[in-house]
Amino acid sequence: MKVICVFVATLDGKITKWNAPRVRDWTSQEDQKYYKQIWNDFDLIVMGSNTYLAEKFSSSPKRLLLVMTRHPSTYKQYEVPGQIEFTDQSPEDIVTECQQKGYKNMIMAGGPHLTTSFFQKKLIDELWLTIEPKIFGTGGNLVIEERLDIDLQLLSIEKVNKKGTLITKYAILR
Repeated sequence: MKVICVFVATLDGKITKWNAPRVRDWTSQEDQKYYKQIWNDFDLIVMGSNTYLAEKFSSSPKRLLLVMTRHPSTYKQYEVPGQIEFTDQSPEDIVTECQQKGYKNMIMAGGPHLTTSFFQKKLIDELWLTIEPKIFGTGGNLVIEERLDIDLQLLSIEKVNKKGTLITKYAILR
């Protein structure tokens, strides 16, 4: 199964504006359209509980939204079996189980703790990163402060508006 990490960041590498968790408040219309397209094209999306709470994603019979949390029982009221599920499984167990269920691609849509844990276990195959021409100075990072050494190779780059928003795709080199 291919695991694809999808993020949007500023030129200074911030994935949130200051302490505000809602990404849609500062991203371009082009990025929002791109993200919506990804959301509609893939049938398995994994994210952390803070990312889920920031946007409150709706359920759909077309996809499984798997939310990783240390306390799945806290989110029982949001669970829709087969559509929105909460788990405390390890990244390796999630990938193995989803492969066994026949999923071919997994979109990993945040946040930094989840991304770091998947990178540490070498489970990510590609990074799809929208780069917005903004600088915030402070805000969340793509990964938490851990020692990582990950090489990437550019697969594609597309300028999607006059401001210079870039949609990039990278392969993770192993």
